[in-house]
Amino acid sequence: MSVLGSRVEDVVEGAVEQDGGVLGRSFRALSVGIVSVVFLIAFEATAVGTAMPVAARELDGVAQYAFAFSGFFTTSLFGMVLAGQWADRRGPLAALTTGIGAFAAGLVIAGTAGSMWVFILGRAVQGFGGGLVIVALYVVVGRAYPERLRPAIMAAFAAGWVVPSVVGPLASGAVTEQLGWRWVFLGIPILVVFPLALALPQIRRRASGPVDADAAAAPLDRRRVRLALGIALGAGLVQYAAQDPRPLSLIPGAAGAALLVPAVLGLLPRGTYRAARGLPSVVLLRGVCAGSFVAAESFVPLMLVTQRGLSPTLAGLSLAAGGGTWALGSWLQSRPRLAPYRERLMTAGMVLVVVALLTAPSVLLRSVPAWIVAVVWAFGCLGMGLVISSTSVLLLRLSAPEEAGANSAALQISDALSNALLLAAAGAAFAALGGGTSATSTATSAHPAAFAVVFLSMAVVALAGVWVTRRCGSGERVKRAAAEGS
Repeated sequence: MSVLGSRVEDVVEGAVEQDGGVLGRSFRALSVGIVSVVFLIAFEATAVGTAMPVAARELDGVAQYAFAFSGFFTTSLFGMVLAGQWADRRGPLAALTTGIGAFAAGLVIAGTAGSMWVFILGRAVQGFGGGLVIVALYVVVGRAYPERLRPAIMAAFAAGWVVPSVVGPLASGAVTEQLGWRWVFLGIPILVVFPLALALPQIRRRASGPVDADAAAAPLDRRRVRLALGIALGAGLVQYAAQDPRPLSLIPGAAGAALLVPAVLGLLPRGTYRAARGLPSVVLLRGVCAGSFVAAESFVPLMLVTQRGLSPTLAGLSLAAGGGTWALGSWLQSRPRLAPYRERLMTAGMVLVVVALLTAPSVLLRSVPAWIVAVVWAFGCLGMGLVISSTSVLLLRLSAPEEAGANSAALQISDALSNALLLAAAGAAFAALGGGTSATSTATSAHPAAFAVVFLSMAVVALAGVWVTRRCGSGERVKRAAAEGS
């Protein structure tokens, strides 16, 4: 780095110090705006999750329950790759606004659905918008904030889940019981206005346009777009086959795998599938951690409603404390004193996730109080906060500015693909063991094994993540040593 460049960086760093970090004068509007976008996504996730069991039963679609979640993640895969290309070529602004619009449109489709498959379509439109939004936000963080502030803004993202985690289930349960589940979906789009008004002017000023404004925009990588279509279509076919126990389902399943495997190999960093040290393991860990936890969490309200007879409100509130502990975990990883121990923090986080997944199905025993789920899930979310935020920080540190969009897309693809595939696997096991019939039955003790298999199988996946955490930091150290030596 030149002397002039070093001096400019020192001046910028000093200005940031004077302004108080991510909430200082320079960054306050941007930080509040993008955290508000995360708040919107968080509120949707917590509120919709509480209303989902009621919506599935009313639309006679409990057998397709997992599709309502996995459909979201499947289409988000395409949105993520598109957003990565879009943001690297033109900046994140257009991808973010388009994504928020699609997200709101999907909520409206789901809220007015007359059948389960239309409902799933709405969730798919939401997923596409969510995929655009999340990658665009990562690019904004990578461009607008200096490296030392990125852990803090990632912690703020996690903090954005706290209020929705507490208020979302309560509000959703009350609305579902008093007005009907449809109003949970139709009411959320109103929240879109505030984040757009606050964040977009700041993003336009700080992070719009390509990294090098003087260079010609790179051409659209049509190969990556084709791979993105392949990964979304392949994941959809695999999910469909997993939900259909007939032998003929092997045909779409094989076709989906044929599309999925080369697409995954082409879109994720080389060596991801074998947990190569550094960036590939960071991307793999994100998928293992998020997929195992989300797949199991999707069944928590359904398990409490159908097996323990809780109301939708109480079932949703069992997950409420998790928002606070997730934010706590994210805050802990952002502390400068703990930065040298990031690998250990991620290992501890994955261990907490494994313990939560192993302990949650104990409530299937009548002698175990239902509130145990709230306690163990809070610890699991603490682990998630440590791991998820750390993977985001490591990814941005290991990425060149012009690669931030593509690498952020890879991280989110790993997250969403793992969610979709593990949800499909969990849904298939759930349906095969009679979970669909037990969910519509008044006998709440029927088929508890269907829930137990979901949680225990996801615990095995999370256990593999404990090993992957030990392979994430070496690439970072190598890159830092090379930079210091140059």
